[in-house]
Amino acid sequence: MSRRRRGVMSEELKTELAKDLGFYDQVQREGWGGITTKDAGNMVKRAIQLAEERLKQR
Repeated sequence: MSRRRRGVMSEELKTELAKDLGFYDQVQREGWGGITTKDAGNMVKRAIQLAEERLKQR
């Protein structure tokens, strides 16, 4: 029995990050499985940066 991991980021956030980082066109062509590991890592880094910035604003 395989388990599927539920994503932590919303589709909206992932789309926003992919657009900001410049590889959204690749996502549209190939889906999320078509991005590189480096791009995925950059998405995570950027999401963490955004979360930290929002926490500082509080």
